Amino acid sequence: MDIKRKLQKNKKLRNRGRKVNFEVRDKLVELLEVSRYRRDHLIEYLHVIQDSQGHINEDYITALANLLKISQTEVYEVATFYHHFDIIKGDEKVPPSLTVRVCDSVTCEINGANQLAENLNDYFKGTVRIQKVPCIGRCQSAPVAVVKFNPIDNANLKNVKQAVDAKEYNPSIPKYINMNEYIDNGGYKLYSSLKKNKIKSEEVLTELENSNLRGLGGAGFPAGKKWRILKDQPSPRLLAINIDEGEPGTFKDRFYLETDPHRFFEGMLVASEVVGIDKIYIYLRDEYAAVRSLMEYELDELRNKFKDQIPDIELRRGAGAYICGEESAMIESIEGKKGMPRLRPPFVAQVGLFGRPTLEHNMETLYWVRDIAEKGAAWFTSFGRNGRKGLRSFSVSGRIKNPGVHLAPAGITVKELIDEYAGGMLDGHDFYAYFPGGASGGILPASMDNIPLDFDTLNEYDCFIGSAAIIILSSHDKVVQAASTTMSFFEHESCGKCTPCRVGTSKATKLMKESKWNIPLLNDLATVMSDSSICGLGQAASNPLKSVIKYFPEELKK
Repeated sequence: MDIKRKLQKNKKLRNRGRKVNFEVRDKLVELLEVSRYRRDHLIEYLHVIQDSQGHINEDYITALANLLKISQTEVYEVATFYHHFDIIKGDEKVPPSLTVRVCDSVTCEINGANQLAENLNDYFKGTVRIQKVPCIGRCQSAPVAVVKFNPIDNANLKNVKQAVDAKEYNPSIPKYINMNEYIDNGGYKLYSSLKKNKIKSEEVLTELENSNLRGLGGAGFPAGKKWRILKDQPSPRLLAINIDEGEPGTFKDRFYLETDPHRFFEGMLVASEVVGIDKIYIYLRDEYAAVRSLMEYELDELRNKFKDQIPDIELRRGAGAYICGEESAMIESIEGKKGMPRLRPPFVAQVGLFGRPTLEHNMETLYWVRDIAEKGAAWFTSFGRNGRKGLRSFSVSGRIKNPGVHLAPAGITVKELIDEYAGGMLDGHDFYAYFPGGASGGILPASMDNIPLDFDTLNEYDCFIGSAAIIILSSHDKVVQAASTTMSFFEHESCGKCTPCRVGTSKATKLMKESKWNIPLLNDLATVMSDSSICGLGQAASNPLKSVIKYFPEELKK
């Protein structure tokens, strides 16, 4: 091919797609305020557009693609994958400038979320967009609505209207232990001792291994073993911390970050020093706007305090995708891509973020590192009941008097948890059933209230504890409805990568809404989903379904 024809071909390729609106491009340059455009910051840039405009139209997609020197299709596919971006195509109607999101997960649903959404729609009559959304991590205060970024606990028409009228769009920052307070109470002594070689990395790692601290995001992999594996991997090594916390019923990570963020930061730095981490990425759930604000401030304080003594830290913002709770999907998202799980092997410890060996952790796992290192593994293992060892942070919600995060011995039973920590059942409510591990952990009847709650103890019942999200149902509730709600959630959150999950959740949702269940077909669907799905979402999505069939047959006869 001669030079002239090559030039003509390249010109044609460059001219494909929607033309750049340079006024919009110039505005985008001003909005982004960066000297160098990074492909892995695509989602961060989309957030800037969404926050400033209230939506993302095609001109902005085209302009962003132009700045990043990637295809418009690539930007569009990423933008439409995440629920928190409102993509406007062509002459589509722009949504109202203000959106109120109403959580409709199990706990909010049983506390009147559907009626609340209906009341809000009737009142605002389209001047404010009312959206039903999956769990937003505030189950202890159900029902919950979010006015733009401002969460309204125990929401009703009156307090939501007040927030809208007063234009209270930003969250209140809770009172928490700041940098100075944390240091005054012995904070960062452990990390400083490690840096000065007063404490050996091997000592910390040994205590962690002896404590048998397991991953507290849900997978339960031994933390010490992870560190040991990563130490043997070639440099540079990265640390990716998952605070997406999208499991319905879970809010423990938010609780600890809103009270004592530096305890987590120190655990993060200790892990980095012991393992030899070159850079840290923190992936934070987008619904946690207050946490994001306080973390941005306190991370700056941390950098100013330690300067070049700590690795570079990037705080990344999720965008409303439950699937990004899965470690490889989160890594894809940090890279600025659709959050789809990777096939394994290779494992992220070998080929993770940006192709580098990556230590992946849940926030709470790192939160306990300081206490274990300073007090010893024996301190941590001294807690426990029913033959189990350690502590667990239970996110407890539903029909109890004292919902919230309750730190209790590993192996405690749900009956003990309700009676000793959650204040008992609400007046007029009898204990009927419970989710032992959030939406995906299955459902058990109250008659099985003596099972120790810990890793592996629930496996024989086709349930698991996961992130220790305990949802309590009473005699006022129907498990069939709760299971149907969770399956709708999984259908909504399926990334679509594999057929068993994509089709299975959709088909199961339809079948579970019928007055009479086709149990043989639902059993077949459950088997295929659990055996053939790529990641934990599809594998666990059928657990509530199977629980209804196995433990609540009387509800299916009505």
